[in-house]
Amino acid sequence: MGRRKKIVQECEKLMDKPEQIRNIAIAAHVDHGKTTLTDNLLAGAGMIADEGEATRLMMDTEEDEQERGITIDAANVSMTHEYQEKNHLINLIDTPGHVDFGGDVTRAMRAVDGALVVVDAVEGAMPQTETVVRQALREGVKPALFINKVDRLISELQEGPEEMQQRLTDVIGDVNELIRGMTEDMDDVEDWTVSVEDGTVAFGSALYKWGVSLPSMQETGMSFGDIIELEQDGQRQELHERTPLSDVVLDMVAEHFPNPLDAQPRRIPRVWRGDDETELARQMREVDDDGDVVFMVTDISMDPHAGEIATGRLFSGTIKKGQELYVSGTAGKNRVQSVGIFMGGEREELDRGVPAGNIAAVTGLRDAIAGSTVSSIEMTPFESIEHISEPVITKSVEAKSMDDLPKLIETLQQVAKEDPTIRVEINEDTGEHLISGQGELHLEVITQRIQKNQGIPVQTGEPIVVYREAPQGASREVEGVSPNRHNKFYITVEPLSEDIVEQIKLGEVSMDMPELERREALQEAGMDKDSSQNVEHIHGTNILLDDTKGIQHLNETMELVIEGLDEALDDGPLAAEPVQGALLRLHDARLHEDTIHRGPAQVIPAVREAVHRALIDADIKMLEPIQNVRIDVPSEHMGSASGEIQGRRGRVDDMFQEGDLMVIEGIAPVEEMIGFSSDIRSATEGRASWNTENAGFRVLADNLQRDIIMEIRERKGMKLELPQSIDQF
Repeated sequence: MGRRKKIVQECEKLMDKPEQIRNIAIAAHVDHGKTTLTDNLLAGAGMIADEGEATRLMMDTEEDEQERGITIDAANVSMTHEYQEKNHLINLIDTPGHVDFGGDVTRAMRAVDGALVVVDAVEGAMPQTETVVRQALREGVKPALFINKVDRLISELQEGPEEMQQRLTDVIGDVNELIRGMTEDMDDVEDWTVSVEDGTVAFGSALYKWGVSLPSMQETGMSFGDIIELEQDGQRQELHERTPLSDVVLDMVAEHFPNPLDAQPRRIPRVWRGDDETELARQMREVDDDGDVVFMVTDISMDPHAGEIATGRLFSGTIKKGQELYVSGTAGKNRVQSVGIFMGGEREELDRGVPAGNIAAVTGLRDAIAGSTVSSIEMTPFESIEHISEPVITKSVEAKSMDDLPKLIETLQQVAKEDPTIRVEINEDTGEHLISGQGELHLEVITQRIQKNQGIPVQTGEPIVVYREAPQGASREVEGVSPNRHNKFYITVEPLSEDIVEQIKLGEVSMDMPELERREALQEAGMDKDSSQNVEHIHGTNILLDDTKGIQHLNETMELVIEGLDEALDDGPLAAEPVQGALLRLHDARLHEDTIHRGPAQVIPAVREAVHRALIDADIKMLEPIQNVRIDVPSEHMGSASGEIQGRRGRVDDMFQEGDLMVIEGIAPVEEMIGFSSDIRSATEGRASWNTENAGFRVLADNLQRDIIMEIRERKGMKLELPQSIDQF
């Protein structure tokens, strides 16, 4: 019997014992060594041959991941590990670190109960480390820490035991500060900070496959002095044999991460807003494998033979071949074709069902997208997965030959299904396909995959930046009249407070919530009591309040009012870019007695006109997306590196020394950051490493407003003269 078959059988045996299951994700800043660490764990579990240095990149299954040397897709693997004479089933997800693929990290966190945060000992906690810790804690996932590349402290920086311990203590301190800051307001979390004494911190080198933690040092009798000695003498093989990294890390996982029975009672109220008194809620809390099936899809991938594979976490019930299941947000049922588990890039089909508490790979759920709730009874779906950043860059994609067009459309729909952080639009007027993503690299990878995997030759346009429009002040009351002059709507607009916009983005305020909860959340964010009771509709980060009193026929017309409002907000008055952060009030309406005279063709244009005129009166302006930029560079190149930010309408906020490098932190507009990577390389002779992170939107400088508006209008084929009433530019 092959080794792999054996492991699959071991996994099958343990699936029914939730107390012996650990669902974990490995998350970190880009290049801190997650994938190499995962390879180590696989070798330790006997899944890949244990040879020399661990750089097999087993989990980077796509060709472009191997070429670029980064993880792009989250990858899943199940393995077993014996700890304290008990065998444990460990379902692990290796996530990407690059900021453009942050959506994969957020989705992976929904499926797991523990997150192993990896930090580079030399670089310390970085911006993306903070983001992944926040993503984990927001989903109620417990962190533990692995400090990687400790060998570099010894061989490159020549640090002695005291300096080394000081540096490691600083890294732990930084990570704990992040955890403390984010768990202060969480009532359901005891102290989740990590510490060497508790055994929730391990150190080591993923490349040379050795690792230590306090429990392992006590067990093996190794001290920091011994490690330094062996590392300096180049006896890394002996170091690996005496204290293998995979045992240290997997012991920590088995000991300190919660099993589904501990985690689900705490996590379910965080991610599900259904009634916690119901039988279904009890089944999910108790991880009941005889209960109704509740499966949360966190990832969709394509298998050339089996078609679409939906991977996700099973919270209750047992998922089996042949079941008919509901998919949230779609009608009808989908039939399960097969169930299995992932072994790195390959899926192993099982002849049995997969019970609650496991991560499963299912085929046949054709209506599911990443984020769907799949269940055997109709139920309140899970909270939608909140992605921390929104798409900021768009590219047009066209098939080189018209024959490939149907295939391209199908492929783009598939892309949008697999990665909800990508938006795909088809412009009916120009026939262009627009894809929007988190950054240049994100879109580059997607277009490359369309060409390579699907064999469709495509042309891509220059990257276009996504702007927003937002009111800056309060408008007067504006009238919108329907084409037949029989219906009138009176609307005002004012800016929404930052706090409320933030709450909507985080999903803390939405129309899906019970009204009372929504009212309380809005009042907490600073909305007055009367307004919070009149919320009629939320679209993006805009809110409509119904301040009217006793108007006849308004109830049945409200749906059309909302439709007109949505249309007006999707295409703002300046350049048809989405509007954000607007508080709209409907003060009054005059409606025709007769239903025929107040149909869609009358109401929608009237509301649209009123909304646009009110926005213009509220001094609407263009907002541009900005990014936080961090550059690490040797001090002799500091001037040219900071010049690169300042020359791009950016500003430098801070400069400080860290080790032998200077760190420059600042912000710059996304528009100006296109092509940044090649410029910074040539400015610093290739010695800078940098990192960008989306930081939301800010108002565009007044002297640029008109030029940018005209540029976008021209690109979209709109009239080039602005409406008379726009006189602020």
